Amino acid sequence: MILVDSSVWIDLFRGRSTSQALYLQHALQDGYSELVIGDLIMLEVLQGFRSDDEASTAQSAFAALGCVDLGGIELANAAAKNYRQLRKQSITIRSTIDCLIATFCIENNIALLHNDRDFDPFEQHLGLQVIHS
Repeated sequence: MILVDSSVWIDLFRGRSTSQALYLQHALQDGYSELVIGDLIMLEVLQGFRSDDEASTAQSAFAALGCVDLGGIELANAAAKNYRQLRKQSITIRSTIDCLIATFCIENNIALLHNDRDFDPFEQHLGLQVIHS
């Protein structure tokens, strides 16, 4: 299973030809069933659209994927622990949602497709599996 971060979805919808957006585009065209989106990731993407029509286009793309819940007390506790562990190494994660996303992937042994440097410490220090495209 591969969780796709908002950074990649945003690149795809804005027509940016990043390696991650191209990976996602090809995976969607090939009907790759291992792709999932998280509820908070969907929120991040959908709130960025200026029109309902653009948001509807994104929602149609998301409807073909599985959606996972990126929350709950256990994940919140694990994410806070990961945050503290990185802080002890003088690494500050700027986004609480990114901390939840990374921890969800680590806890559930799910690879992450992203284009956001905030996930790098999770990969380097905590074992986050990342799709390198």
